Amino acid sequence: MAISTVAARYAKSLIDLAQEKGIVEEMYGDMLYFQRTIAENRALGVLLKNPIVRNAKKWNIINAVFGSKLNPMTMSFFQIVAQKGRDNILEDIAVAFCTQFDKLKGVERATVITTVPLTEELRTQLKEKVKTLTGGKTVELEEKQDSKLIGGYVLRVGDRQIDASLRSQLNDLRLAFMN
Repeated sequence: MAISTVAARYAKSLIDLAQEKGIVEEMYGDMLYFQRTIAENRALGVLLKNPIVRNAKKWNIINAVFGSKLNPMTMSFFQIVAQKGRDNILEDIAVAFCTQFDKLKGVERATVITTVPLTEELRTQLKEKVKTLTGGKTVELEEKQDSKLIGGYVLRVGDRQIDASLRSQLNDLRLAFMN
């Protein structure tokens, strides 16, 4: 079974449990903290994915790093996952949990790439465009800059991409002249 499928199932179980206990927001914070810590500490991420390191050793490290910072329910969940030998996908589970949390709350995440920083008016227009595309309640817009675009923007929402950049339009024009 694919790692993403297994991670999604574990995340679904955890989000259902969190809803039952009324601590979904706190669990979401825990998962964000876990992801951020792994991202900032490459060695920890590599260690968790290393099949040579014993599960008990990995669990001891997880407990030492996160034990006092995360909700006891989160730590219990991590322990169960580690006991089942799935500690190598804890990061994937955290990502899947955050994705399911966003769906639960109606949050859509989008990335916009431009050549210059967005104005507030343009930011609002892009958020509205994402809302109409996805039907989401709220939109989290990540802004990036790329000087190679020349002008316009590239908007990514999930697996969709809207390329309204000048570079793309010039490429389309070049292809039209070649044909």
